[in-house]
Amino acid sequence: MAETPGTGTAFGGRRALPPNTSNAAENDPPTVELQGGLMPRGFNPQDYLNVTDVHLFKERWDSNKVDHHTDKYDSKKLIVRRGQPFHIQIDFSRPYDPRRDLFRVEYVIGRYPQENKGTYIPVPIVSELQSGKWGAKVTTTEDRSVRLSVQSSPDCIVGKFRMYVAVWTPYGVIRTSRNPETDTYILFNPWCEEDAVYLDNDREREEYVLNDIGVIFYGEFNDIKSRSWSYGQFEEGILDACLYVMDRAKMDLSGRGNPIKVSRVGSAMVNAKDDEGVLVGSWDNAYSYGVPPSAWTGSVDILLEYKSSQTPVRYGQCWVFAGVFNTFLRCLGIPARVVTNYFSAHDNNANLQLDIFLEEDGNVNSKLTKDSVWNYHCWNEAWMTRPDLPVGFGGWQVVDSTPQENSDGMYRCGPASVQAIKHGHICFQFDAPFVFAEVNSDVIYITAKKDGTHVVKTLDTTHIGKLIVTKQVGADGMKDITDTYKFQEGQEEERLALETALMYGAKKPLSTEGIPRSRSDIHMDFEVESAVLGRDFKVILTFRNNSPTRYSVTAYLSGNITFYTGVSKGEFKNETFNVTLEPLSFKTEAVWVRAGEYMGQLLEQAFLHFFVTARVNETNDVLAKQKSVVLTIPKISLKVRGTQAVGSDMVVTVEFTNPLNEPLQNVWMRLDGPGVTRPLRKIFREIRPNATVQWEEVCRPWVSGPRKLMASMTSDSLRHVYGELNLQIQRRPSV
Repeated sequence: MAETPGTGTAFGGRRALPPNTSNAAENDPPTVELQGGLMPRGFNPQDYLNVTDVHLFKERWDSNKVDHHTDKYDSKKLIVRRGQPFHIQIDFSRPYDPRRDLFRVEYVIGRYPQENKGTYIPVPIVSELQSGKWGAKVTTTEDRSVRLSVQSSPDCIVGKFRMYVAVWTPYGVIRTSRNPETDTYILFNPWCEEDAVYLDNDREREEYVLNDIGVIFYGEFNDIKSRSWSYGQFEEGILDACLYVMDRAKMDLSGRGNPIKVSRVGSAMVNAKDDEGVLVGSWDNAYSYGVPPSAWTGSVDILLEYKSSQTPVRYGQCWVFAGVFNTFLRCLGIPARVVTNYFSAHDNNANLQLDIFLEEDGNVNSKLTKDSVWNYHCWNEAWMTRPDLPVGFGGWQVVDSTPQENSDGMYRCGPASVQAIKHGHICFQFDAPFVFAEVNSDVIYITAKKDGTHVVKTLDTTHIGKLIVTKQVGADGMKDITDTYKFQEGQEEERLALETALMYGAKKPLSTEGIPRSRSDIHMDFEVESAVLGRDFKVILTFRNNSPTRYSVTAYLSGNITFYTGVSKGEFKNETFNVTLEPLSFKTEAVWVRAGEYMGQLLEQAFLHFFVTARVNETNDVLAKQKSVVLTIPKISLKVRGTQAVGSDMVVTVEFTNPLNEPLQNVWMRLDGPGVTRPLRKIFREIRPNATVQWEEVCRPWVSGPRKLMASMTSDSLRHVYGELNLQIQRRPSV
């Protein structure tokens, strides 16, 4: 393509074009390009083949969208997947004669297109399409129309291309003028074997690319909870919003065909920490001027608001970052899923050790304890080949957009090969040591003595990465994928993976050789009874003496309000008691927790964390156990009346009863359901104790098949309240 004079700067005979980093920016090529730049006398473009119309067959039911699995996108534009043929028709001013007429189709992206960068693509007319290459084959000619089968390369740039038709004349090129109706989106193609994101299982492609409703697991290892999330990757405006995210990152267009680069840029841009990205994170329970993370029901509102306001949206936490990132990846065509790791280590220096410092009386020293154990942490996995790594490390890659640690100067994480993490090959980019520590760290309890010395007391090698899960393929249940990240504790392979990680630079500053893993004489454990929000419950401690010797134990129980990240907001309960254990016996102690002790301090997710330490007085051995409990929170009720069919009105009723003995203030309720309703919201200024509120909306579904309605409620004093309802939407009745 001819370069407009003056767009480049000369450097030693070469011209440097400005960076081509915006899909939205345009610079139209000239409609007439003449040799020598001068119009010859008597030259009339109308004497030659002229384009009168271009047809892209871009309706939802057309084969272009059905065959390319893009018929779900709510868009009037042509959307195709790379490496796979699609059909277009060009109408000319007279019948096309291949012996004397020469034309070609051109695809252009960005403001400074260059052929060698893949941003200007002249598509040659060929007799046969060649695998892996751009080409256009004439399939039929009829009167003045020519139908072409156009194939993009399986590694071309992903984004929105402008399309032109160029006709050759003896004096130069005549080109069609800019027509937004012929804009063509090209996406990654998991159905194409030559694409880096190829996935060979049809059920998995259906789940990880085409499913627009997901399930995200949260809660606590012993009390796993789940909630549905509307990814909404096909909703109107979402594809443009995802392309805008890459534009905001100033990502060079030439790199946008590489899923490694796209997913790494996405992991940085979904958080706003250092690049004005999509979401502002907040973990301090203060959500002024924004939406509490628990109130979101899906990604659509967030991405559309980000694109329209061009400023970061407030607020997100890990599952919100993961939900939005999943939308970004699936929308562009990269297979992706949300993963939850229970007891996830946030190891500040990735040294494979979480150091918990205790006072001499057994209480946790919060000043010295810098590492934290998240009750759970959500990240994403994206499916792709890794040609930059040795063979065998492609497949699922960890990508995490929650801003935790800096990576190459930005808050981002991945892609890190899951297979490399499992085998301890943490030398392979990107950020594998951090992810390895998240699922493999040891918890070390260290007593900080008054004289300033630190004494390692006990070691727990099984607490971190206890369970790693994702949604099942084709169902809403939970799939355990822990064994894809780590070998079973105690296996020879597990020890070998750890030794490999240490060899590749993972640090273990404290020698843990010889540290007692557990005491055989005295065993301590505790259970938290089923705890319902606003009610009293019991913590039951059990001490067992396995020896013929009589022992006395001094125990300390601390109850804390915690963020799900393991960071404590404040202690609401502490109790010290003495237990005498006869030989070969056990004793239980019950500690009551009153609702009034915790209700006034509750945080976003109603997590209570209990820490019990006990000192055996005769031996000075220290025992330590910690557990979190998620209070059971009331649910929202959803009901539907009317015909559940495409194009038919139905009434959705959202209902909630306040279970507390206090009024709820500033209650926001949200309703969402991809293909059934756009995201909606309503405010109730107050809900009295034990009072019930109802909210009705009329919805008219536009997508058939299994669908889901999701509702959330948030207020000043109660959050993380959800409800959902499965629907089966029938096709539009035939007339």
